[in-house]
Amino acid sequence: MSSENRPALLKSKMFWVGVLYFAEGFPLGVFFDVFPVHFRQQGVNLSEIGFLSLLGLAWTLKFLWAPAVDHYRHHRRWMALVDLGMGMVMLAMAMHAGFGPWTWVAIGVFTLLSATNDIAIDGYTIELLDKRELGLANGLRIGFYRVGMLAAGFVLILSDYIGWAGTYLAAAGLFVLLALVCLRAPRERKVERVHGLSLRAELRGLLAHPLPFGGVLLFLLGTLWLINRTTRWSEDIELFWSYAFGVAGLLWLVSVVRHHRNGNGGARALTEGPMFGTLLAMLARPYMLPIIGFILIFKLGDAAMGFMVKPFWVDAGFSASQIGLVSVNLGLILSIAGGVAGGWFTDRVGIFRALWVLGLCQVISNLGYAWAATAIPLGTDSALIPLQHQALMYAASGLESFTGGLGTAAFLAFLMAIVDQRHSATEYALLSSVFALSRSLAGWAGGFGAETMGYADYFLLTFFLGFPAFLLLPWVARMLAYAAAKTCDKAT
Repeated sequence: MSSENRPALLKSKMFWVGVLYFAEGFPLGVFFDVFPVHFRQQGVNLSEIGFLSLLGLAWTLKFLWAPAVDHYRHHRRWMALVDLGMGMVMLAMAMHAGFGPWTWVAIGVFTLLSATNDIAIDGYTIELLDKRELGLANGLRIGFYRVGMLAAGFVLILSDYIGWAGTYLAAAGLFVLLALVCLRAPRERKVERVHGLSLRAELRGLLAHPLPFGGVLLFLLGTLWLINRTTRWSEDIELFWSYAFGVAGLLWLVSVVRHHRNGNGGARALTEGPMFGTLLAMLARPYMLPIIGFILIFKLGDAAMGFMVKPFWVDAGFSASQIGLVSVNLGLILSIAGGVAGGWFTDRVGIFRALWVLGLCQVISNLGYAWAATAIPLGTDSALIPLQHQALMYAASGLESFTGGLGTAAFLAFLMAIVDQRHSATEYALLSSVFALSRSLAGWAGGFGAETMGYADYFLLTFFLGFPAFLLLPWVARMLAYAAAKTCDKAT
C-alpha cells in the first residue's frame, strides 16, 4: 500500500511514536517483572536471580554498537528482526521447562536484542520528527514506554490462568505482531551518512589512546569475572584467566605502540570521535569525577532493593496476579504520578534542593519494605494471607513506587542540566549509561545480600545505602553553578 493510500492514522507521526515506544518498553517489563517472578516460583535461588540483573548490562553498553546500527541504517528492518528474535527467545522459554545454563544464554540474547531495538527506535524517531514536534513526541514516548511495561504486567497476570508456557507463547505472539507492525511504519528519510561515524572509526581512535583503552579492557575483564562468579563456566577451560589477561595485555601493548608511533595523532583521533571524544571532554570538566560518583550511587538504595522485590512477593505467598496488578501495573502508575509531582516540585524549588529533599523521600521509602519483611511470614498460601499483611505489602509497594518517581524526576533534571547542549544527546546517553551500570551491578549483588541476610535485614541495609550520595552534594552544587555559568556565557 502506497503512503498516499494509507489511512490517516497510519500517516500520523505521533501514532508511530506511541507504537514504537510501546515496543521498546515491553521487553524491559518482561525482563524486570516477568523473569524474576517465574524463576522464584521455580525455586531458583536469590543469587542466581540477582545475576539476571547483570545481564541487563546490555542496556548500559548499547552505545558501543550504536554507531554500527547508524552506519548500516534501515532502522525498520533492525526493529523487525530484533522483535522476531525476542519472539524466538520467548518461544524457547515456552518449549523448554526448567531452569539451566541455556537460560542464561537465552536471556543474554534477549537483552542484547532489546538494547539493539532501543538504538534502532531512537534513531528512527529522531529522523522521523521535526524539531517543533519534539515536545509532544517526548511526552508520548515516555507514556507509551510505560504502557509497554504495563503490558508485561498483564502478561504476568496470565501465568495464573494459562501457565508459564502459555504466558511465554502470548509474549512471543506479541513480539511477532510488533515486528510486522514496525515494517508498516513510514519509510526512513534519506539521510546523508556522516563520514567517520562508524564503529571502526571509534575503535581505531580508542585503540590509539592507551589509558581509556585500558579502562575498557579492565571493565570487560571485570564483567567476565562477575559472570563467572555465578555460572562458573570458566572452570571447564583450563588456564582461561591466564589467556584472558594475556590477550588483554597484548592488546594494551598494541595500543601503547600505536599511540607512540602516531604521536598526538592517536589522541586527536580519539577526541574527534563522536562517542569517546565526548566522553573525554566531559571528564576534563571541573568536578566531573565526584559527579560520576554521585550518578553511580544516588539511586543505589533503590537499585539494590529493586530486583529482590518480586522474589519477596513470591516468597511471602502472593500470586502472580497480585504481583502483576499491584507491584507492576499500579506501581508503574504511581511511579508516573511521582515523576509528574517530582517534576513540578523541581521546577518550583530548583534542582539542587529537589535532589536532597526528594532523594531523602526516596531513601526513607525503603523502610516500608523492611517493615513488611519483618511483619509478613514467608511461605503463606496466597488465599490465607491476612488482610493487614496484604495492606502492609500494598502500602510498601505504593510508597516505594511513588517516591522512586519523585527521585527520578529530580535526578533526570540534574543530568539534563549539566550536559553540554552542543552534544546533549551523546552526553546524556553516556551519563545515563553510568547510572544503568550501577543498577545492574547493585541488582546482581542484591541476590547475594538477600540470600545471606534475609529480606528484612537486607531491605534495611538498602536504606543506609541511600545516604552516601548526600556527601557529594557540595560538588553537585558547584557543577550546577558551573553549567549555568557556561550556558550564560554562550547566550551572551
